[in-house]
Amino acid sequence: MAGTTRLTDEARIVFDNLVDTLGGSMTPALRLGVTGLSRAGKTVFITALVHNLMHGGRLPLFKAYSEGRVSHARLQPQPDDDVPRFAYEDHIRDLVENRIWPQSTNRISELRLTINFESASLYQRTFGAGALHLDIVDYPGEWLLDLALLSKDFAAWSAEALAMADEPHRAPLAADWRAALADVDPSSPADEDTARDLAARFTAYLRDARSDRHALSMLPPGRFLMPGDLEGSPALTFSPLALDTGRRNDRESLAAMMDRRYEAYRNHVVRPFFRNHFARLDRQIVLVDMLAALNAGPAALHDLEKALADVLACFRTGSRSWLPSVFSRRIDRILFAATKADHVHQADHDKMSALLGRLVDSAAERAEYSGAGVRVMPIAAVRATREVEISRRGTPLPAIAGIPESGQAVAGEIYDGETEIALFPGDLPDNPGSIFEDRQAVDPDRLALRYLRFRPPALERTAAGMTLSLPHIRLDQALEYLIGDRLA
Repeated sequence: MAGTTRLTDEARIVFDNLVDTLGGSMTPALRLGVTGLSRAGKTVFITALVHNLMHGGRLPLFKAYSEGRVSHARLQPQPDDDVPRFAYEDHIRDLVENRIWPQSTNRISELRLTINFESASLYQRTFGAGALHLDIVDYPGEWLLDLALLSKDFAAWSAEALAMADEPHRAPLAADWRAALADVDPSSPADEDTARDLAARFTAYLRDARSDRHALSMLPPGRFLMPGDLEGSPALTFSPLALDTGRRNDRESLAAMMDRRYEAYRNHVVRPFFRNHFARLDRQIVLVDMLAALNAGPAALHDLEKALADVLACFRTGSRSWLPSVFSRRIDRILFAATKADHVHQADHDKMSALLGRLVDSAAERAEYSGAGVRVMPIAAVRATREVEISRRGTPLPAIAGIPESGQAVAGEIYDGETEIALFPGDLPDNPGSIFEDRQAVDPDRLALRYLRFRPPALERTAAGMTLSLPHIRLDQALEYLIGDRLA
């Protein structure tokens, strides 16, 4: 984020960190950022994490829990009164009672979970039991991509957005907006109807690019797709323009109006998010829906690779040190998690991990150079399928079984939301690098997966009638990496 913040931003960040450190309780706190691009599973991840910690989850590789050192975990009032609370109770009701997936993240929210534990150190145990406030900050990944706008003025952003829209896989989606743009003279007098029309067409292009069919990831400004209470405001009513860089536009021109609104977006939307929330994180998990990108084809994978590189470039990374953290926090551990690992057989999990590692490889090197740890792993915060074996023409195939959501279809068969099916989802590529060698040379059909949305599972009961917690894949490993050292 070098060069994107102002001295006033940095001064405010130092002040906020001092308030957090000196004005808080004696119980240490760890701020965990949870993000990911649309439909990556942020809400499900947080809900499953809290549910498993509070209700005795199956977490064998989360050492403090499996060793019996966690006495209990409970929800507490969150520390930031001006941030919406993460609606855990509503989301767990959807998952457990209604067996539907909760609504996706469309704004920032927060939740505090206090974990009481005994230290693994005999010396530390002599001082009594320990406690940790885990402050979970949930925010849309699209907002994270907006941080790159802080280093670009309106002219630079416009040129980049237009060049991106001309790429072969985007051009058909942007055709309507580009056609309208061709009829507009940026030096003409400012006109509200023109601004609203261009902004609406530009937003429609971004929305189409985000759809499951295309699954593109580079879609800033993020609030255009998740406007919240800013919908219809001038700060969201602008569009890139084809500017003549050698011409100075009048202050009353359309170009000048769009420029002012872009600056308003940066100053009143992006900067406060960075200063008030993002710059205060200690740990970060980035959830990645890699299967959707694979389904959409190589162009979507390349787009996801660029998005993840931009995401990593935004993080304020560094090794953990108490004194500097008082003045300026640094993220010292980042976990990139390929979600929906239950949608492929476990035989393909190593391939998922290798592919995600390839997607973040170059950017991760920069974070590790700063002293931060970076790890990748496939996970399913809530496991909706089980593994089975099916036979095709006498050949056994590793498959998954689950109940598809109502309306999901394969080969013309539409499912009712009640019937379990067994499915061979396809194979991930053995060599992840082959997908990136030449995007035009890769046959999209070869990468296609049978990707369905399965219903959340019914909770199992023990022989004694005890209801078990939500099943998962590697949620315990994710917890061990993200917070295990703070419970040692």
